[in-house]
Amino acid sequence: MTIAKAGFGGGCHWCTEGVFQSLRGVSQVDQGFVQSDAPADTWAEGVVVTFDPKVIQLETLSEVHLRTHSATRERSPRGKYRSAIYLFDDHQRLEAERAIASFADQSGKPVHTLVIPFRSFKASDERFQNYYRTDPSRPFCRLYIDPKLDLIRQHFSDLALPGATAPQVIEGGDRVVTDSNDIALPIGPIPPVAIRERHPCPIGPGNTTPSGAR
Repeated sequence: MTIAKAGFGGGCHWCTEGVFQSLRGVSQVDQGFVQSDAPADTWAEGVVVTFDPKVIQLETLSEVHLRTHSATRERSPRGKYRSAIYLFDDHQRLEAERAIASFADQSGKPVHTLVIPFRSFKASDERFQNYYRTDPSRPFCRLYIDPKLDLIRQHFSDLALPGATAPQVIEGGDRVVTDSNDIALPIGPIPPVAIRERHPCPIGPGNTTPSGAR
């Protein structure tokens, strides 16, 4: 198996971890905090994904990432939830930028996801690792992660692992995808999803007790 790595960040890393763990060709997802070069040299929530590019390419991983968090929301590169694709090899840049350009064209909005080099990683506290897999019945998982997995299994079905979740019907029958700190997002051919704004997992290096942890 060919092995490659890339990092992704944009919302709560509990969500990001669950999203990438649902995809074929992904052998490992490390949840934690990622650092790049200045001005993105602060620790931001994210994951490092180990994958087989013969099964799933970086461009597809990037597209999934863009569609499961609010990539069109402007945010600081120094912020805890910066939207980013972290490159382990500069040869990956073309694929990441191609995914962003395609998504911007389909959404009709500027995309604020950075394409930046990976520099450092710190893992989350062990008790938060594999957050969805250890207990998918948690209220947080049902509200914020399940709708994302439903979108993946409906629109990336050839790459989704078995175990599809039922479509979520909330507030007048609209499907929604929720994220910890994001806003509504139109996404081209895939039906629009509503992303609710909230900060449910405010943890970071040196602060591993989230308010509202379940």
